[in-house]
Amino acid sequence: VENLLDMARLQSGGITLNRQWNSIEEVVGAALRLLSKTLGKRRVETRLPADLPLVRFDAVLIERVFANLIENAVKYAPAGEVIAVEANAAGGMVEISVIDHGPGFPAGMEERAFEKFTRGDAESSTPGVGLGLAICRAIVDAHGGTIRALPAQAHGGARVCFTLPLEQAPALPEEG
Repeated sequence: VENLLDMARLQSGGITLNRQWNSIEEVVGAALRLLSKTLGKRRVETRLPADLPLVRFDAVLIERVFANLIENAVKYAPAGEVIAVEANAAGGMVEISVIDHGPGFPAGMEERAFEKFTRGDAESSTPGVGLGLAICRAIVDAHGGTIRALPAQAHGGARVCFTLPLEQAPALPEEG
């Protein structure tokens, strides 16, 4: 029900972004704390460069993106596999990826996975109604970014990448 309400608010333009300067690392940490029971003993590796700049976004909404993507990785990846969160900044954008080593997206589903009520396997025993990725897309789009699904490459699995625009951070006041 919460996902349906969020989707309705996002689609109607009923959400005003509260953009502030945030650390990707802090928001990932907040999402991981939120998911602590869901994660159980699963290991999530964060591969975030120390010089990753601050990004201006709505922390509550981007935390929701991280939570949805990590929760999907938990649902679909085998229990012993590591989930990774990576980020890098280039070309005026920061690109963030959540990577798992599960079955990946079925061929041809990479784009459709972000549509409302779409699931990889309609008859799956995995819980969900197919709104998590649609909500992620709506939030990322509202921030001027993009989101896409890719194979995780060498080890199979899935990689969901999203971008957020980089802006010039305000200068810090000089100490004196």
